[in-house]
Amino acid sequence: MNLIFLGIPGSGKGSVAELITSQLKVLHIAPGDILREELRERSELGLMAKPFMEKGDLVPDQVILKVMEKRLGRPDSKNGFILDGFPRTLVQAEKLDEVLKGSRRNIDFVIKFQVSDRTAMKRLSGRQTCSVCGAIYNIYQKPPRKKDVCDICGGALFQRADDKEDVVKNRLMVYRQRTQPIEEYYRRQGKLRPVDGETNPYGVVEEILAVIRPGGSPGGPIPNHQT
Repeated sequence: MNLIFLGIPGSGKGSVAELITSQLKVLHIAPGDILREELRERSELGLMAKPFMEKGDLVPDQVILKVMEKRLGRPDSKNGFILDGFPRTLVQAEKLDEVLKGSRRNIDFVIKFQVSDRTAMKRLSGRQTCSVCGAIYNIYQKPPRKKDVCDICGGALFQRADDKEDVVKNRLMVYRQRTQPIEEYYRRQGKLRPVDGETNPYGVVEEILAVIRPGGSPGGPIPNHQT
């Protein structure tokens, strides 16, 4: 099973992907995580992506396509994957189809997470990440027991540069300008399926499983959740 999770930043794609991968026995591939690792290692690709990531802009197609083609070429992706945060432009979507076709694979479903801007802003602006183990918290929904300290390892918590409020607003704007058009690309292929991203992650997992399993709901029209 090869899936794409699509939705505005803060729609819950990453949290749900982490929960559902074990049930589907597939990989969770998040380009953002890969790029942040490249940046920590100060690789050429990471340094090229840095100024775009810090402003909340999309990383150029030529950079992200190199990263993703390399990752999807690894043997561990052959048994299935969930792409979280890719593709984000029509060029990327078309190139992804080419890459997968070359290895006789295809995308089965594109899961569209429907969520309001208000919810997305609250989720992202309240997010904190552990500087040691990478655990994620949210001061509104999942706060640490001790302020700014990781419950798991005691590491210091920090807010990612791309989760600051002004950057988040730009990320939402960029999504609608650059990424939302690919919804029609996948709708024409008959692969786009909506789910309610406003509910808790476990509820979203159940909704996705109902959609992708034989006899599952085909989904319905996708309303505009802009606020």
